[in-house]
Amino acid sequence: MKPIVAIVGRPNVGKSTLFNKITGKRISIVEDTPGITRDRIYADAEWTGKEFTLIDTGGIEPSAKDEILSQMRNQANLAIDMASVIIFMVNIKEGMTAADRDVAAMLRKCSKPVLLVCNKSDAPGEPPMELYEFYNLGLGEPYPVSSIHGLGVGDLLDDIIANFPEDTDSDDDSDAIKVAVIGKPNAGKSSLINRILGEDRVIVSNIAGTTRDAIDSTHIHNGKKYILIDTAGMRKRGKINEDVERYSVVRALAAVERADVCLIMVDAAEGVTEQDTKIAGYAHDQGKASIIVVNKWDIVEKETNTMKNFKLRLKEGFNFMMYAPSAFISAKTGQRVDSLFDMIDSAFAENTKRISTGLLNDVINDAIAMVQPPSDKGKRLKIYYATQASVRPPTFVLFVNNAELAHYSYVRYLENQLRAKFGFEGTPIKFIIREKAKKGN
Repeated sequence: MKPIVAIVGRPNVGKSTLFNKITGKRISIVEDTPGITRDRIYADAEWTGKEFTLIDTGGIEPSAKDEILSQMRNQANLAIDMASVIIFMVNIKEGMTAADRDVAAMLRKCSKPVLLVCNKSDAPGEPPMELYEFYNLGLGEPYPVSSIHGLGVGDLLDDIIANFPEDTDSDDDSDAIKVAVIGKPNAGKSSLINRILGEDRVIVSNIAGTTRDAIDSTHIHNGKKYILIDTAGMRKRGKINEDVERYSVVRALAAVERADVCLIMVDAAEGVTEQDTKIAGYAHDQGKASIIVVNKWDIVEKETNTMKNFKLRLKEGFNFMMYAPSAFISAKTGQRVDSLFDMIDSAFAENTKRISTGLLNDVINDAIAMVQPPSDKGKRLKIYYATQASVRPPTFVLFVNNAELAHYSYVRYLENQLRAKFGFEGTPIKFIIREKAKKGN
């Protein structure tokens, strides 16, 4: 599992700017990944060969000043729960505020490494005198940083990496399939896990987001071992418009990173929402095997084509992951819950499936014979050969004459041919296009 680094701080202290500086691109504006619309608040990053996931917990402008402290506490709780390292950002030009002191007190009590970043230290050379005021927060030596110019960011990243925990994955669980139950608050994630375990291991309530901590539960089914990961929701905090959706997406990140298979919970009474597609999109991006689980099917009024019509809505809402099978269950009554394990086993097997190079090239060559590759200005795409590079997800390398001619639509056609021949139900497939080196180069 990649370590998670969370950026916490008041609005307008420069969290998103630092986020974009570290990830190297303006992800929240530029990147348009299927299933993740608008606001990207997480990204994979790398420094000196170490990979991690960076999360920007901010970006919500409260409607009144007295809500800033409440919002910051929520961010801090979020970071404490799931981050390996916490960046606490303050604005050196505004000085230390009461909200800064309050959140610092929370962070001092947690067991996670906290790096205090004094942003907007824009002048190179000696740190400004205003920096020393922030020693009073009791979080150690502050880092003078200019997010916009990149000053001090390298030193900060060095210390972030140095604070990453050792890999603590237990060998005892190496034979278990890790299953993350993800979805928006109140979709029935905890109810499903309780139904499987046969006990009220997780607090269940009809108040959206009652689960706070991510909980792992071991379960044996037909002699096989599974680890069920219940993704934390968010506790209800009055009527403040805090964008619960944003937090539920953030809380799904760590669980998805650790999972082998993701159960994407959809509330049958609400149908597919934009928030559902955001959460599912992260599982898709990470190459995870996925199953769409429609919960509360027992309360839906049935007509002749009720399930058929709902499946059409699933295909429309999750059009970027047409490979994902769906299950219609009731965590409350137990309807079809046991059938999920066969689907989990199957999706895991497909996600880890390997195809021999000879068989793979036979299918690719047959596909090329049926539909010629695209051409541009008299030059046609040639696919010399293909090989499978890795699994989780199945990843194929196509060696071609010109990568620019490998249009998305034709690669999708090849994907469909592979799926028709080999299945791959429940898993994304990834293609890497490489130009074959010319002799003499």
